[in-house]
Amino acid sequence: MTRVSDTAQRQTARALDQAAQQLDGFRPMRMGWIKSMRKALGMSAPDLAHRVGVTKAAIYQAERKEQEGGVTIRQMEKLAEGLGGRFVYAIVPEGSVDDLVRDQARLKAAAIIKRASAHMALEAQSLSAEQTKRQIEELADDLIRERPTDFWQVP
Repeated sequence: MTRVSDTAQRQTARALDQAAQQLDGFRPMRMGWIKSMRKALGMSAPDLAHRVGVTKAAIYQAERKEQEGGVTIRQMEKLAEGLGGRFVYAIVPEGSVDDLVRDQARLKAAAIIKRASAHMALEAQSLSAEQTKRQIEELADDLIRERPTDFWQVP
């Protein structure tokens, strides 16, 4: 990668890591966002329906679909606007971006070392568990630096 793209990637990773920390656990599980916002405002389903130009049944259906994971982004945007809010959509990393990259590098490195170890074992030159672990970490560091085109392919 070039230095500019490295810098851009690090900046994006930091932004995603910060977003993940801010949003961690921040989700109304029982009611969903639509109903939670509506209740917080003291707004009835018929009131919201009138504001967005749909039936009250459509509001109840959207609330149910949200809990089931079937509401669309377009519906959420429309309802958020009707509630005087905005809909925010995010994909954030579990852990940190660096952790995800490191985990993938270790997976790839372990697969490569395993293949090499099989050949070495045939020649009675196998590595100890500690040597293998060290080799995996060193290769993982190299993979992170070089980032081959097949980096994200499952080994």
